[in-house]
Amino acid sequence: MEVTGKIKKIDETKTFGNNGFRKREVVVTTDEQYPQFLLIEFIQDKCDLLDNYNVGEDVKISINLRGREWINPEGEAKYFNAIQGWRIEKRQEGSTEVPPIESMDGFEPANNVNDDEPDDLPF
Repeated sequence: MEVTGKIKKIDETKTFGNNGFRKREVVVTTDEQYPQFLLIEFIQDKCDLLDNYNVGEDVKISINLRGREWINPEGEAKYFNAIQGWRIEKRQEGSTEVPPIESMDGFEPANNVNDDEPDDLPF
């Protein structure tokens, strides 16, 4: 999956526990009618991918959705979701991300059309 938008905030890399687990978060504002502020986390070696990016840049981030279950002391199940980034790239100015349409010159008309047969379509 991919998310596109403008970087609103980039946090510093944080290290947790004795194993040296690393996490870095970025907030991206989407380009929609109702913009969303998405918190995307990069973990371990992926934290360094954010070093070359700044607030205000338009980016495309490849993501994975992660979910986990936690059973609280009362035995009740709680669920948590996360958005994890694994690749980030700058978007070009004015990029609409629509693939180009091929020229009509490359297409040939169908020669096997029989105009003598009645058209049985109801419209």
